[in-house]
Amino acid sequence: SQLSLTHSHTLALTLCMLDHILRCSLHNFLNTAKRNVRRSKMPLCGGVGEVKDADQEVHDICSEIKAEAEQQAGTTFDTFKATTYATQVVAGTNFFIKVDVGSDKFVHLRVFRGLPHAPGLKLHSLQMDKGKEDALDYF
Repeated sequence: SQLSLTHSHTLALTLCMLDHILRCSLHNFLNTAKRNVRRSKMPLCGGVGEVKDADQEVHDICSEIKAEAEQQAGTTFDTFKATTYATQVVAGTNFFIKVDVGSDKFVHLRVFRGLPHAPGLKLHSLQMDKGKEDALDYF
């Protein structure tokens, strides 16, 4: 009887220690994972990424979409130069692009590029009368 009581206490103590070790390990793992996610530069699927300076890919997109943008805006643009952009990963990619159209005026474009099985660019929407300081947000 004394042996079974000691065995029960040892088992209970062992289970308690294992529970504590697992909880501490899980807590440390989750805190490390949270820190790594905050440091990550990878865009979240569905979320709009950070605003970056326009690169050659974005300039090429603007060149290809300019006529459609002019048609949607009902005007022609003498200047049409991308300055900044952000992307959103969806079933393809949305490009949110700030474009300098001259005379301290800007337009914001939302351009969709499909996945490889459905390639091509589509001007989804355009916002007129934007300034240099206007934030490039989801629209």
